[in-house]
Amino acid sequence: MCADPGVHVFGRKGAAIHVREVIRAFSERGVKVELFALSLGGDPPDDLAGVPVHAYADDPIGPLEDRERACLAANEALHGALDRSGPFDLVYERYSMWSFGGMEWARDRRVPGILEVNSPLMEEQAAHRELHDRAGADRASRRTFLAATAIVAVSRDVARYLERFPEAQGRVHVIPNGVDPTRFAPDRVPTRPNSGLTFNIGFAGSLKPWHDLPLLLEAFALFRKHHPDAHLLVIGDGPERQRLEDETVRRGLDAAVTFVGSVAHNEMPGFLTSMDVAVAPYPADATYFSPLKVYEYMAAGRPIVASRVGQLAELLRDGVDALLVEPDDSKALATAFEHLYADPELRSRLGSSARSRALKDFTWDSVVDRILALARLPSRTPEEFA
Repeated sequence: MCADPGVHVFGRKGAAIHVREVIRAFSERGVKVELFALSLGGDPPDDLAGVPVHAYADDPIGPLEDRERACLAANEALHGALDRSGPFDLVYERYSMWSFGGMEWARDRRVPGILEVNSPLMEEQAAHRELHDRAGADRASRRTFLAATAIVAVSRDVARYLERFPEAQGRVHVIPNGVDPTRFAPDRVPTRPNSGLTFNIGFAGSLKPWHDLPLLLEAFALFRKHHPDAHLLVIGDGPERQRLEDETVRRGLDAAVTFVGSVAHNEMPGFLTSMDVAVAPYPADATYFSPLKVYEYMAAGRPIVASRVGQLAELLRDGVDALLVEPDDSKALATAFEHLYADPELRSRLGSSARSRALKDFTWDSVVDRILALARLPSRTPEEFA
């Protein structure tokens, strides 16, 4: 279930990819899935075409106050849709600020209701977008926290945030995100074949303030002073794009930086294997993320340079799976690029170790196994289900 109007479940954003990957992993474990969503954003991919989809209310439109009220009103429509389609053994929901209907429906019918929380949405909305009725969002969030059987936090910092709410305390479990290692593999044909004449540094993700892309541009400029064969691939789109493109021109780097824009998720593996180095820069205060991009970098066997913040500092072992650098330090980031440029064996070793770690600990199958364990439901392989 996804009641967030900003997450178009068949779209290209990381949140939408997360929804689809969880559905796939549930299905591969023999779970019959039905999807309830407020915003679809297109048609389902071919491999999810058989999943029943319930668009139970219209996308909220109009002024902010009207959209917030419409999201609250959608709880009643969700109740009705669940009543018509049930019964169900488990309700699994991606948390959104205004949705409490799914968890309360599960509670009232005494079936497990598991709430997945990916970020402190109220704080994020207030800081980076708009939030009119903060008190209403808080009340709705507390209702869904209270009704949930268990709450899945994708990182320790999200778990710490949730533990501030008495309604959530004692029921929060940290389950990081994952990756499909068959989709992201080192042998995928590169979308941009490298003749050996360039050294490609790559970033994949939304172009939003918390990804600290101005720092990446600054570090790339420092690195390219000594390595004119360096090229930067920026894959993704978002509100920061124009500012980043303007900064690229101002620095005289427009011939050395390619803004690819948004790409379909099934095209991403080829872009990742086009990278000699994959980078995940975050500022010091960006501690709650469990970035899909990093798990995909790992599965693709890319040597990674990442900021030493939050979950990244726990997930990646410096010098083993990646090179970790202090946040907000462009010189440290450029120095890490230098190390990897000069040492192909180091690049190979880091990439191989990262993929092995992803295969062992961070597949979507393992994520769903832990979710099903929380729900005390059996996990069955496709062969057992057949």
